[in-house]
Amino acid sequence: MAKSPHHYDMRFTIVDHRGTISFVGDGFLMLPLVAACASNPAGHKEMLSTADKIDRRVRVNILNQLAVFDEHNVDGDYAEILGKLESAKNHNEPVFRVVDAVTRERSLEPTRTGLIIFNLKDHRIIQVLNQFYAVERKGEVHLHTGNRYSRRTVPYELPETWSIVP
Repeated sequence: MAKSPHHYDMRFTIVDHRGTISFVGDGFLMLPLVAACASNPAGHKEMLSTADKIDRRVRVNILNQLAVFDEHNVDGDYAEILGKLESAKNHNEPVFRVVDAVTRERSLEPTRTGLIIFNLKDHRIIQVLNQFYAVERKGEVHLHTGNRYSRRTVPYELPETWSIVP
């Protein structure tokens, strides 16, 4: 995912009606992803598209890595991703889909900074471990051009249908 100081890396797992994806990225991506939930995205592509309007580091990188995952892993033969996950440290881990027990377990494994699960199906944000910023129902997030943060911020507010756990 995005290059960051490794001490800020956080695992993000997104669950939608089509399945689950997981990646480790800069903890500062948490706020754009939370803000994207305010638009009630139906799936991860919609969520990433909305987050991209706030932080240009998100969508293309994740979708490109998912395309690579899909090219190298076929239904029932996941040797490629299993090998990469076995040898990868969290900060070098590729974006992946949850396809079996091993990838499910990895998608639920926090980094030192944390694990946030975005359950788009049930409108829930689960802070399994969060050593970064607390997820809040409303707030502001700085825009990121892909190269740097802007001074400009955009407000967000999660609809009442969303819950934050814990």
